[in-house]
Amino acid sequence: MRRIDTHAHVIPAAYRAELRRLNLVPGFPLPDATEQVLATAMERRSIDAAVISLPPPGVWFGDEGVARKLSRLVNEEIASTVRAEPARFAGLATLPLPSVDAALEEIAYAFDVLGLDGVALHSNVGGIYLGDPAFDPIFAELDHRSAYAFLHPMEPAVPSPRPDVPGWVQEFPFDTTRALVNLIYSGTLERSPNIRLQVAHLGGTAPFLADRLAQWAEREPERAGQAPAGAVAYLRRLYYDTGLSNNPIALAAVRELAGIEHVVFGTDWPYLSTPADVDPIDGLGLDEHELELVQHKNAAALVPRLVR
Repeated sequence: MRRIDTHAHVIPAAYRAELRRLNLVPGFPLPDATEQVLATAMERRSIDAAVISLPPPGVWFGDEGVARKLSRLVNEEIASTVRAEPARFAGLATLPLPSVDAALEEIAYAFDVLGLDGVALHSNVGGIYLGDPAFDPIFAELDHRSAYAFLHPMEPAVPSPRPDVPGWVQEFPFDTTRALVNLIYSGTLERSPNIRLQVAHLGGTAPFLADRLAQWAEREPERAGQAPAGAVAYLRRLYYDTGLSNNPIALAAVRELAGIEHVVFGTDWPYLSTPADVDPIDGLGLDEHELELVQHKNAAALVPRLVR
């Protein structure tokens, strides 16, 4: 059974070197995550192919020129990895948001020149959340291209009330939910039915809160104008990866919301916490048919060339 990891990160050496040259210090340490180290980890965990993207903090450090340069550098590096082993890797482009013009330019370059498979989007960029009207041209272009897009969380723009708690513990899943609420009630998902959207970490807290999210329109009917299908319907058409959520508790809500057909295998490498000798999918309690769907077949909706 072929196993496809739809949520793996690489941190190119050239990106790390450029951060050092520009004296940019990420908010948290960057692990050793070159494509060579990833390939070794894939062999150890019997992963045949992986969709790779740059993890947070991404490329936005408050300077549009830096964001443009880092995006192009990372996208070239990822494209090089994909070209070298196209049956083993698919690549997602990093966009120099919040500059919409620069991002549109990079979308064209990533798809039409580099031949990358999709784009990676962070829940917010400098406090501007996905679904903000400023980003409408981005989603219109991605919808026009029927693009594969990956929604990954980011630290929120405001300080956490518990700074002693690492962001990945609670703020990352909360920020995923904030982005999804904005995408729904801004009308972005209604206007972008052709985008094939994968959400990291089994959707953060959104699947568990799906009914509560839908109640907003019930209590304030004016909200329904932008989301006429209802919040649950929009959430049901998304895909959810198991990265850092390989447990039956998290899976139960997604299974009930969207069905096992909308779940794809992911590790969130190099942030995967399970020991090397423990299979990260074992904890999900899937039968053989469900394993085939999650590890392989469901990914055909997102990156069909790896499945073929």
